[in-house]
Amino acid sequence: MLEIKIDNAKYWKECVSAIVSLVDEGLFMINKDGISLKAMDPSSISMVSFFMPNKAFSKFNIDKNVSLGLNIDNLNKILSRTRDGEALVMKDSENKLSLEFIGQGSRRRYKLQLVDVKKNVEKEPSVEFDAHVEMNGEPLKDIIKDANLISSYISFKASKDQFAVTARGESGELEELHETEGGMIKKVESKKNADATFNLELLENMVKSCPVGNVVTVSLKSNEPLKLRYNIGDAEVNYYLAPYMED
Repeated sequence: MLEIKIDNAKYWKECVSAIVSLVDEGLFMINKDGISLKAMDPSSISMVSFFMPNKAFSKFNIDKNVSLGLNIDNLNKILSRTRDGEALVMKDSENKLSLEFIGQGSRRRYKLQLVDVKKNVEKEPSVEFDAHVEMNGEPLKDIIKDANLISSYISFKASKDQFAVTARGESGELEELHETEGGMIKKVESKKNADATFNLELLENMVKSCPVGNVVTVSLKSNEPLKLRYNIGDAEVNYYLAPYMED
């Protein structure tokens, strides 16, 4: 028996938006500690790892571990109908997930069919990163918009106290250099230089759900997958993106 309640349904909508930006289905694993999900995007180039602790919910009743395979796109569409001030109660019932929105003097209930998830991901990539860059999410979104004018790919290079961005395409080139002192970069931790190139569209999808003012950590190792991490309230979102390798 599963029954969990979140007092602000829009908060759960924000969390699901961060997942659906990469994947359209996934397996939510629910235990006494909270809710987690690990899933690859359809191209198997990127991955999302999500965890929301039980303290984020006002009610968290579970008598055994539960796995819920869901079409996340359909879940997100239902959550998009969330109204101001509504709470949300979720229950598992007869191979369906019940979502009951509770407002001032009103209740709405949807039942979403559970699905058999084709690919379940159990582990995150194991990478010993050489550099970690911390910045607010909005400047990173701006960097991605800058690069999108030129290319479909973006290169990041982290070195001591510096974060460099380049993009090249048929129409031209972009070069940006950001320093920790007086700039938008909060911190760069670098054991040695790290340099890699990534798909811009997938990177944009990863960062777009980061709340305004939240810190994003980008972890890099030359020609290895990138890790991008931020929080949405108590929930933690980690993304991984394989590097683009020229033929």
